[in-house]
Amino acid sequence: MHLRALLLGATFLSGMVATEAYAQSADVEEVVVTGYRRSLQQSTEAKREATIIQDSIFAEDIGKFPDTNLAESLNRVPGVQLSREVTGEGLQIAIRGLGTNFTKILLNGNQIAVASTGRLDSQSQNREVDLDMFPTELFSRLDVNKTPTASMLEGGVSGTVNMRSARPFDFNGRQLTYSLQGSTNTLSEEWGPRGSLLASDTFETGMGEFGVLIGLSAARTHMQTRGFESIGWSNANMSCAGCNLYGSNNFNWAGAVPAGVSRPGLTVGAPITNDTLLALNPGLTLQQLSDAMIPRLGRPHYAEGTRDRYSALVSFEFKPMENLNLYVDTLLGRGIRKFDRVDMNWVGRNSNFMVPTGLQVDENFVVTEGTFLNSQFFLEARPYHEKVNFFNLNPGFSYQFSDFIRLDGQFNMSKSQFLREAPTILINTPLGVGINVEYDNPGKPFPNMNTNADLNDPNLGWTWLGGGRVNIQNERRVTKTKAAHLDALFGQEDGVNVRAGVAWDQASRSIMALDNSARWQQAVCGGGGTFQPAPAPQPPCNGQAGSAVTNAQLGGYLRPGPAGFIAVDYDRFFGDTNYSEFSSTAPFSASSNTGARSGVIDERTRGAYVELNGRTDVGPWELRFNGGVRYVSTDQEITGPVTFTVGGVQTTEFQTRDSRYDAYLPSFNAVLQVRDDVNLRLSASRTLTRPNPADMLPGTTFSDPSAQEASQGNPNLTPFFSNNFDLGGEWYTGAEGYVGVVGFNKQITGWTQTGITTIPFAQLGIPFEALNATQQTAINNRGGPSAATVNVRQQINVGGVLTIRGYELNWVQPLTFVFEGIGFQANYTRIYQSASGPGAPAVAVGVSPYTYNVTGYYDRGPASLRVSYVYNARQIGSAGPENGVQIPVAGGAPIPARFYNDARGQWDLSASYEFENLPTSPRLTLDVINLTKEDQRTYFAWPNATQSYYEGSRTILVGIRGRF
Repeated sequence: MHLRALLLGATFLSGMVATEAYAQSADVEEVVVTGYRRSLQQSTEAKREATIIQDSIFAEDIGKFPDTNLAESLNRVPGVQLSREVTGEGLQIAIRGLGTNFTKILLNGNQIAVASTGRLDSQSQNREVDLDMFPTELFSRLDVNKTPTASMLEGGVSGTVNMRSARPFDFNGRQLTYSLQGSTNTLSEEWGPRGSLLASDTFETGMGEFGVLIGLSAARTHMQTRGFESIGWSNANMSCAGCNLYGSNNFNWAGAVPAGVSRPGLTVGAPITNDTLLALNPGLTLQQLSDAMIPRLGRPHYAEGTRDRYSALVSFEFKPMENLNLYVDTLLGRGIRKFDRVDMNWVGRNSNFMVPTGLQVDENFVVTEGTFLNSQFFLEARPYHEKVNFFNLNPGFSYQFSDFIRLDGQFNMSKSQFLREAPTILINTPLGVGINVEYDNPGKPFPNMNTNADLNDPNLGWTWLGGGRVNIQNERRVTKTKAAHLDALFGQEDGVNVRAGVAWDQASRSIMALDNSARWQQAVCGGGGTFQPAPAPQPPCNGQAGSAVTNAQLGGYLRPGPAGFIAVDYDRFFGDTNYSEFSSTAPFSASSNTGARSGVIDERTRGAYVELNGRTDVGPWELRFNGGVRYVSTDQEITGPVTFTVGGVQTTEFQTRDSRYDAYLPSFNAVLQVRDDVNLRLSASRTLTRPNPADMLPGTTFSDPSAQEASQGNPNLTPFFSNNFDLGGEWYTGAEGYVGVVGFNKQITGWTQTGITTIPFAQLGIPFEALNATQQTAINNRGGPSAATVNVRQQINVGGVLTIRGYELNWVQPLTFVFEGIGFQANYTRIYQSASGPGAPAVAVGVSPYTYNVTGYYDRGPASLRVSYVYNARQIGSAGPENGVQIPVAGGAPIPARFYNDARGQWDLSASYEFENLPTSPRLTLDVINLTKEDQRTYFAWPNATQSYYEGSRTILVGIRGRF
């Protein structure tokens, strides 16, 4: 509230500045600004001239963007929220109250996709785009389009972001810039190199003007994260009147006193009754004991490794005639990520062996302290090796056929590949040896689980018994896009004109999980021998004789770890268990270790549009407008696996389903210039985002012996549609300064919920022979495959409407009347959400109800300094109910337990100084990201039930950049 009052009240100050600037403009010679102020001024001019509602960010100079990360730059735009990796690095963006998959990301006006899995432990199997693959040094402009035009590619209900790579005609003559930096952070404390080189030249040939630009960028980041994860919270399953109000019931207290428990009044083997539990936990009732919430798998988290990124941009432009411009852009990227992740899990989930003593709970039944006798821990060790490749080719032309006709054409193709190897080694502490946990939960940052066992001792007695396992679960992803666009403009660019065009776009995405866990596990800890695939029974992982690593040998593969608990000697373990051979021969699997489902989505879209652009006078005012309609027709081909057993042999086949939908997307934008320095804006439009691929993959399974109940994806889901209305205006106060306000309203349909559709068995796409004998008989008894119906449970479109309303305030102000070169920019975004009807989400997931950004800057001559603060209010992180927990409400419906993301603010600093008189005019640079080392934390339902916590790290980049 204080910031909003400041933004509104400060318009009086900006008015004083604007009046002074206007009065002096006739007497002061033009001042050419550079650096960050130049970037702000270009952004202000672009906003002022735009007919749509948009915000732009420009490079400060060739090869120099205002931030070290494209996502971080976008985070400073009003209405944009950033999704961060656990390391704190910006990754994906969301606009105006909707998730990241509702934002359309374009590269040079064309859709792209990056094959990746997003944040650690995420699936990212819909339409999200990771931005960490795109180095800032190779881009010249970012446009965040919050309202559409008919000529704009469809797909972004919340907005569209276009990333414009650098081209040679953007600059005058020959340019060569270099940048060298070293980066470190307060957790890893290791320095990593980062550098770029960008060369551009234009020259006359006998055939016309020609330009070439080549850019190279490389970076290595040493990363380390420390924190805590709970994998949810749960309570014990108890039999007593009025117990288990929360549900979940994910574990049991011990039914008898276990071996190793030494406590007065407890005898090994004696039954533990409800009366026993009350005696061990004085002051608590049985209901409190049954709903006492503890972490399902409370675990300290540690990860350490490197992230390498290599990128190259090659761009050619050729102007054989004054009215013809040809260009070809090629962008390549490669990412290599290697890191070791280890977690030491305190076992709550599915356990039945702990004895609670001295427990205390708060008013929500969250355990605040206590002792848990006969506890168990398991180590989960996972070395990650990820590779990402990206390639984009973008040829095009612009031809001014005559004074009134211009043709623009563009072809585009991209391909991205992702491969991840993340084997898992899981071993346990022994039970019945007196391992106890002293539990203390202060709330923030996370619970403490102190134990009398030395978890950093390789000779503690670690064992495969009791749930040990190993996994090989690799994942391959491939995304491809192709496009051909042709646009024609009839009329004058700056006057009245009609634009029309056609477009063909194709996008495909495949996910292939590869799993050789069962075969490797039998060799490692299952006794070896000849492997028999499912449905044959699999031997348990118990380290028996014949195993490559027996229980007796296990300690020899362990070593003390850097996080206070043991680690695995991977080189020796993988060598002795033939890991490389098992990994390279891993067979296809229906889903990956993150839960992402294997399958292929192929979309082919044909589009056409017509729009009218113009300028006219309305009395003393100038009106600029844009109105048109876009038609799109989309054909989808969805392929997914179906696994069944015939004659004792497990077989996987692939189902392919087709679907098609058409849409008309009208849009209208208008700007009324009521004064030379005041614009009023209005926009109305209809936009779409295509349905989530994860909900469309077939994946048919039966849940009953008569093949009458089935579950599968729904390839016939329709898109999300949004009817949008925006109203706003700006007051331009001089130079880069302006004050802006815009209100927006979106009504979104296309939501889904689980429904049941009845269809003949023959339409399922499942071979009749794939059914077992009982199911085949049942189908025949119901009339055979063509007549027998099946109730299919799947996601279906329903009529719910999600309404998002909000406003954005933006103020950019140079303070030249105080001191030349200083100024600030600030913005505030407020979002309200309401839902009606079935399917519409009741809460905004992953979206802060309000955010704000404040930046103060000084930029004059050789010196530049910028300090920024970004704040995101608390977010609801999931719709719930998580882990089956429902929170009772007296006289009302229970509230589903949800995850929440803590509010978070981050300070950043950027400073530089240029030595103009030295060769190459070197500029020393200092960037500090997350100055105050702000953490990332989420909690489960209640603020003192930490879901995850990742310690914040301050990143420092020191370097030099210059130009020839």
